[in-house]
Amino acid sequence: MYQIKFGTDGWRGIIAAEFNVDNVKRVAQGTAEYLKQNHADNLSIVLGHDCRFAGELFAETVAQIMCANGIKVKLAKGFVSTPMISLGAVKHSAALGVIITASHNPPAYSGYKLKAHYGGPSSPAVIDAVEAAIPNHLVETALTPIDELVKSGMVTYVDLETLYIDEVKASFDLAAIKNSGMKFGYDAMYGAGQNVMKALFPEAFLLHCEYNPSFYGQAPEPIHKNLAEFSAAIKQRGDIDCGLVTDGDADRIGLYNKKGEFVDSHHIILLLVHYLHKYKGMSGKVITTFSATSKITALAKAYGLDIEITKIGFKYICEKMVTENVLVGGEESGGIAIKGFIPERDGIWIGLTLWEFMAKTGKSLDDLIKEVYEVVGSFAMGRIDLHITEEIKQNVLANCKAGKYTTFGNYTIEKVEDLDGFKFHLKNNDVSHSESSANIGVSHSEASANNGVLHSEASANIGVSHSEASAKEWVMIRASGTEPVLRVYSESSTQDKAEAILQACKNTILA
Repeated sequence: MYQIKFGTDGWRGIIAAEFNVDNVKRVAQGTAEYLKQNHADNLSIVLGHDCRFAGELFAETVAQIMCANGIKVKLAKGFVSTPMISLGAVKHSAALGVIITASHNPPAYSGYKLKAHYGGPSSPAVIDAVEAAIPNHLVETALTPIDELVKSGMVTYVDLETLYIDEVKASFDLAAIKNSGMKFGYDAMYGAGQNVMKALFPEAFLLHCEYNPSFYGQAPEPIHKNLAEFSAAIKQRGDIDCGLVTDGDADRIGLYNKKGEFVDSHHIILLLVHYLHKYKGMSGKVITTFSATSKITALAKAYGLDIEITKIGFKYICEKMVTENVLVGGEESGGIAIKGFIPERDGIWIGLTLWEFMAKTGKSLDDLIKEVYEVVGSFAMGRIDLHITEEIKQNVLANCKAGKYTTFGNYTIEKVEDLDGFKFHLKNNDVSHSESSANIGVSHSEASANNGVLHSEASANIGVSHSEASAKEWVMIRASGTEPVLRVYSESSTQDKAEAILQACKNTILA
């Protein structure tokens, strides 16, 4: 019997191979057992699926198993995003939210995510409990047709799309965005954010906002290499002030400036802290993960905000957001949440926050990034994924644990942190913040300094020392838990330097 394991963000598998009706029944039965044991006073879930192949079939299968166990189901009609399920769990007072999605994985995959009653990822303890309750045999329960379950009241169709749109309209100054004179673009990557954005911004430049379960053969992950068409369109048109991208289930964000250059999540997190605190007067803790830029810590300190670094995975951020006053929580992979909404990653919500920032100030994305640089200095990030053998992977990890690396090429290692992987802090070349180029995280050939007008209040360096404003240099090695892959991250003052650090590290560990 195939063993079903939940990863950092749910269970995923190849459709019709591991991810089939029989295994979905097993996962649903495990979820039902958990609910009966832990939520006997509220046997209800909110359920939906994204745009992937056979999503409706799998969602209805889950509904049928739940109802067979006496659990009522609020079922979304048509595809929905993950944030819609999370919001629905809160608004409909459900014990859990369940969505059939493989997020940003390639089109051959589907998956099963669990959402908590508070509107964010279920805790690791809940995931473990559900996983432990999954039967190691086929579930032979007789399934009642969906239309009969609807007639009996066990299944109720709910409009999560309208629920979400109403929440957006109540939370954002959409009129300011629409009347700003700025033009915006959106690439849905054929994902579940398409209907919402077509309804909210029909006048925007919309790309890949059609139903296509194969995603045209492209994994719907909003990273620059997957977005060549969107980037090229922004460059060719020349009138798009900001381009927003969301992944397959619309919980991750990608962003482009007016020049068609990719703006990474490190910069997005910094912009959010800057906007919410400096402009809107909001406070709270800033939380980010181990692989994020050191500039987030510098900006939080400059603004007198608490900062916390967690292990990689949004679930660690969500745990804090549920119990603490958190202003911004975000990770390098594009999953970001902010105060005032549910503790959930949401690409559309974050994108609209930045569009509102631009509209309210009348400033370009580059101008706003320049304001952040005036406080903490500019920087660039690098990342490569090394596909190697498991033997080499384990050998590199053993060397890291044993402290065998003291240099990477010409870079001297000053200290090592091992919160989640191994982060090697390198001797700082002391590139001053005035000398640093305004590189917003794409290739060196595309990156250029922005000469826009600075915001007068942000122009002064607010108590950040010269050494803090200088770009810190580090390289981090983190192993995939499921594949023979090492992920290597770096930070420096320019893209060339960040990539040189990556190459020096690669040459050393694979020598």
